[in-house]
Amino acid sequence: MRLECPGAPHLSYCTNIHPAERWVEVRDNLERYVTAVKRFVAPERPFGVGLRLSALAAEELGEARNIERLAGFLEDRGLYVFTMNGFPYGRFHGSRVKEAVYRPDWQEDARVVYSNRLADVLVRLLPSSVAEGTISTVPGCFAPRATKPGAVEAMALGIAHHAAHLRRLREKTGKRIVLALEPEPFCHIETSAQAAAFIARYVVSDAGRAAFCQLTGLTGDHAEEVLREHVGVCLDLCHMAVVYEDLDDALGHLASVGIRVAKVQLSAGLEMSPADALDGALSDLARFADDTYLHQVFEAGANGKSRRWLDLGEALASTSGVAPPRPWRVHFHVPLFQRRYGRLDGTQAYVEAMLARIARTQVAPHLEVETYTWDVLPAELRCMSVVDAVTRELRWVQGEIERAARTQA
Repeated sequence: MRLECPGAPHLSYCTNIHPAERWVEVRDNLERYVTAVKRFVAPERPFGVGLRLSALAAEELGEARNIERLAGFLEDRGLYVFTMNGFPYGRFHGSRVKEAVYRPDWQEDARVVYSNRLADVLVRLLPSSVAEGTISTVPGCFAPRATKPGAVEAMALGIAHHAAHLRRLREKTGKRIVLALEPEPFCHIETSAQAAAFIARYVVSDAGRAAFCQLTGLTGDHAEEVLREHVGVCLDLCHMAVVYEDLDDALGHLASVGIRVAKVQLSAGLEMSPADALDGALSDLARFADDTYLHQVFEAGANGKSRRWLDLGEALASTSGVAPPRPWRVHFHVPLFQRRYGRLDGTQAYVEAMLARIARTQVAPHLEVETYTWDVLPAELRCMSVVDAVTRELRWVQGEIERAARTQA
């Protein structure tokens, strides 16, 4: 749905919160959950969908009859797709995901094929009233895989091949699709500054641009211009808060180097203060350690240096039950509408700061709520239905933007 703020961005939630690997399961989730959310938040107007398709579902939707059925289904129910989550390739619920979520990465042909298929689906579903579609994706690769010689250049080459596919789709349909790299802790691209540096050095120049020129027949500055139109970033606010990125600095830097913010994922993480840790918050935090997802932990450090752990279990084990001396932030997506979780805080203030910016200036065309952890939250946080929870999140976002707009008026 469109919001009444600068740039009139589209807002929805990501369907990666609903387990689905086949396209028929995706359709069933749209019928069961998304249409129900629409009835509560946008009963009289079109409701946008942040669609997640596995590699298998994307392949199945390559069949004309399946994509036609999905397009008809969406139209009949007042739904439209404007963005896709192309981050998790395979199964995302019910079994161990952890660092496997980054594979295949942008060094591997399978990631290019998958992303191309997503773009093919999105360009078919994107309504003419929406200027462009976006696909968020893995931040290059899991950091250890970027250390081998030629790894970074290989990622740029894969992105160039996908960008050439996006260029061909635009020439054929007139619709623009943007690939949005999503920085995440412990990945090759961990921050917005690293995303900007990677795109500027390797994608729009050097190996990436050379490959793109060869694939498209474009040359020089024109090739760079087209690449910048088709490759940008997705800012996940939980990720940014966990690594202690300054929001104003991040947005200012991206703008100064001409890197597009194509999409913002509205998400909040956990925070534990030393005082709360002394009061027993470590035991509260331990209840969020699950066997499905990675929950990276960063400790605010003196002189800008911080300790970090790949997963929450490792961080907890390092304390030996002794409260850490400085705050911790944890990559665990928690409900946007709640600020306190026992003796733990959420990073909702970071989300509010972004929404205040969105209320006064155009930040990104697409906004997506992405609390995908409903099935692994502690039991007391799963006391409402997913439909009710998502509805509350979307209403909270709308309310914060409206409140910020009133304050600035």
